[in-house]
Amino acid sequence: MEARIERVTSKGKCTVDDVEYKVESNTYIVGDDEEVIVIDPAHDAEAILKKVGDREVMAVICTDGLDAHLNCVLEVAAAGDDDPDNWAPIALHRGDRILWRDYFAQLAKDEEDEEDAKALRSLEPDIWLEDGGTFEIAGVQLDVIHTPGHTPGSVVIYCEQLGVLFSGDTLHRGRPGSVGGVFTDLRRQLNSLGSLLTPLPKDTRVLPGQGKETTVGDEEIRWESWGALAQESDG
Repeated sequence: MEARIERVTSKGKCTVDDVEYKVESNTYIVGDDEEVIVIDPAHDAEAILKKVGDREVMAVICTDGLDAHLNCVLEVAAAGDDDPDNWAPIALHRGDRILWRDYFAQLAKDEEDEEDAKALRSLEPDIWLEDGGTFEIAGVQLDVIHTPGHTPGSVVIYCEQLGVLFSGDTLHRGRPGSVGGVFTDLRRQLNSLGSLLTPLPKDTRVLPGQGKETTVGDEEIRWESWGALAQESDG
């Protein structure tokens, strides 16, 4: 069976530097009729799992460690199974380990059961993503590319066979990715984007974490103009 891509768009909140923003996030499901990988679960586990249906979730990949991509990650990984041993592995880059720990430590504070709170505080991703790492699903390969800037551990996922780049919040249509227009480290993000876009085929579809899709060629043309954004953020 051929691999295909499905999208679930949901609304919710994302926190950056203790400021909460309203966002509309894209979750992507890659696979076939039997197995899938979920990229960037966000806000609405029920809608994501409805789209997954009775297919097996083989992995859940978070392209960054902000709360928009963590707030339903456990529910999606569990996919309705009460036994944690059967949950899909959750993958995150080690550069966002602090964001992960802060998020689950906050959840632990609100947990009345001490054993559950302890479990949340000690929770770690099952897979630490690395630049050059790969996943395989439905006969295609998903390549991990580290693109620090939006967060220290931001990654994008490239699939040559499908001609697709899952850009997370590293790159949105028409501009570098951000939450609420806020850039954490824009110069580093622009360096990551310059290195990312140049070697990829120009007709590669870019499926971002927020907003509509675009292409590598369209965004590479815009890259140099984004330097003005960096100057503004420095000011």
